[in-house]
Amino acid sequence: MLETDDNNQPENNQEKSRRGIYLLPNMITTAALFSGFYAIVAAMDGRFEAAAIAIFIAMILDGLDGRVARLTKTQSDFGVEFDSLSDMVCFGLAPALVVYEWSLKTMISVGWAKLGWIAAFIYAASAALRLARFNSQVTTAEKAYFRGLPSPSAAGVLAGMVWAATDVGWTGESLVYVAFLLTISMGLLMVSNIRYYSFKEVNFKNRVPFVAILIVVLLYAFASIDPPKVLFSGFLIYAVFGIVYTLLGIRNRRRARMQSQSPGADGGL
Repeated sequence: MLETDDNNQPENNQEKSRRGIYLLPNMITTAALFSGFYAIVAAMDGRFEAAAIAIFIAMILDGLDGRVARLTKTQSDFGVEFDSLSDMVCFGLAPALVVYEWSLKTMISVGWAKLGWIAAFIYAASAALRLARFNSQVTTAEKAYFRGLPSPSAAGVLAGMVWAATDVGWTGESLVYVAFLLTISMGLLMVSNIRYYSFKEVNFKNRVPFVAILIVVLLYAFASIDPPKVLFSGFLIYAVFGIVYTLLGIRNRRRARMQSQSPGADGGL
């Protein structure tokens, strides 16, 4: 019996080496990667509105590939690694380069040329660190909250700013200081310990009241009125809300600790 197992071992190894990858989820991930790459190319050509829209398309595709893999039971270690590398391009490099081409490189006109690409690099490096930390703690991190601003949300703020400003007719040079502060802020928020609600506990399979569907319809209608401004405002509010929520949590914990240490907590002794 042992001899048979030994003889079959090379065949098992050959079967594993011939085993391919799942097409459907990785095809969606490749489409997201293409969108991120296209955003960079469009920004280099000066088509900043198309570049920003491509980042949002990559965001939608990034949200689909994992769900499709779970629904079709085609999860794999390869898919996880491929998705992470795609995220780095779509939500790390692409937003940084789009904002740099749109606005930050104009800092050379005020004598601060290096600060422009330094801000873009800080954002890109922070996105890489954020993804690395998320991948290393994916099995131990709490499900309800993200630690640090998710890279797609940070990319949504920068891409939304570019799209909204371009739609209004504002140039990147006129908003160079706003772009500089937002780029660095989003980078620092990604590597911070600020907690952001993940929406993973929302169960879309359960029954909901009819009014919930009505609210969804109203949200879609509101977003269709002016997508650039609505998307930018939504992602910016999400980024700020995490800061407010974390500060309120720290204040409440300090208040509870002070009350527990006060003389009244020991029965007035």
